[in-house]
Amino acid sequence: MQTHVAGLGPLAATDHLFFERSGALLAREDAETITRTALDGMEDGELFLEYRETEGLALDDGVIRSASFNTSSGFGLRSVLGEETGFAHSDEISSSSLKRAAETVSAVRNGRSAIMSPSPRSTNARLYSDVNPLQETDFVQRVGLLSQIDAYARGKDSRVVQVMASIASEWQAVQIMRADGQRVADIRPLVRLNVTVVVEKDGRRESGTYGFGGRYSVTRLLEDEAWRKAADEAMRTALVNLDARPAPAGEMEIVLGAGWPGILLHEAVGHGLEGDFNRKKTSMFADLMGKRVASPGVTVVDDGTLPDRRGSLTVDDEGTPSGRTVMIEDGILTGFIQDRLNARLMGVAPTGNGRRQSYAYMPLPRMTNTLMLAGEASTDDMIRSVKRGLYAVNFGGGQVDITSGKFVFAASEAYMIEDGKVTAPVRGATLIGNGADAMTSISMIGSEVQMDPGIGTCGKAGQGVPVGVGQPTLKMTGLTVGGTTA
Repeated sequence: MQTHVAGLGPLAATDHLFFERSGALLAREDAETITRTALDGMEDGELFLEYRETEGLALDDGVIRSASFNTSSGFGLRSVLGEETGFAHSDEISSSSLKRAAETVSAVRNGRSAIMSPSPRSTNARLYSDVNPLQETDFVQRVGLLSQIDAYARGKDSRVVQVMASIASEWQAVQIMRADGQRVADIRPLVRLNVTVVVEKDGRRESGTYGFGGRYSVTRLLEDEAWRKAADEAMRTALVNLDARPAPAGEMEIVLGAGWPGILLHEAVGHGLEGDFNRKKTSMFADLMGKRVASPGVTVVDDGTLPDRRGSLTVDDEGTPSGRTVMIEDGILTGFIQDRLNARLMGVAPTGNGRRQSYAYMPLPRMTNTLMLAGEASTDDMIRSVKRGLYAVNFGGGQVDITSGKFVFAASEAYMIEDGKVTAPVRGATLIGNGADAMTSISMIGSEVQMDPGIGTCGKAGQGVPVGVGQPTLKMTGLTVGGTTA
């Protein structure tokens, strides 16, 4: 399929991809007619068309271990009536496939009829370029970058024994068609660079990882300052871990670093603020609207309008423009993030958070970029106020139960705080707690918000979508640290 659509707007570009290219099996007029007929008498629904190109390159020990390129395309047709949804999808974008899908989703009607909800408002906003990152540089340049990273890291320190680096690039084009004829399109680039460095000293090996990316040109990955920072950070973390001692266990005060540690906020609190969990009363935040759920000064927003961020979208996967939703304001629960279905059933407005992994999935209310806003404290003041505690600079993986809010997160970089000073690095530290309790345990909020470097992917109901997180440095009291020593 020819994807060179530079200079075209999103609607014209996607028309070219889906309807006007040589060999296209679906005319735009037929798509509009079939969609209108399938959704007649429904309350909501849409035709979602998608084309995607992805490339992955991975280097290990100076050798390209894997290289992949994939294209995919297809459509998903959805009908909604009350709480019931009909959905059919196909990887063949043709008139015959769409007609079969229409027959399937029309069964939801079952003799009933309703008035179609108004289509989303239109927007002229553009948060990122239409340029395909896979067409801006050639394959040799991208492979050469990985080799440069390997040589650079090995040349920095003799303790480096292994270097792994990877580039992931994606170009997604979507068009959303509704029963009233409204058509919305979006073209979404996404790139990411990851570096892992393994170091060895006296027979002990440790590793460090750093990644960055966003919805921008792959040429940013090729900039010397950018990829060298990634390699330097990966090596620094590995060397810190090399000298780390076992983490203590027990209840203590915690200072959370800014940026990526916001993943705790995303997992332990953000999912509980999604509309579907609250409509079904399975969230710990259900029925708490207008009540205090966090310490004074805590304000949490979901913002899909931040330029170039990994979680940002011009429009969501239902065609609703992205927005900025204040979910917790000064500790008070003020809003949930919504797709169209749950917003309608809860009697509120959609927030631009209807997202899907691909054309083969139905949209769900999902986070975009979730962050806590700044306070007034400094990191130094927080650390000085701690007699004995943990400074968790960065996190690895974690788990959370949406209903109870209980979470476990592993710190990938952490230090002891003793008598108001940061001392030895520790390994094996985990934070254990409950999301609701953790939000009320925040006693100091830093004055500078940082976003994560652009590495997050969120899973829900078997679907993964790119997201962003962010926060200032925080001080929390009464959290349990799981470690290897008492």
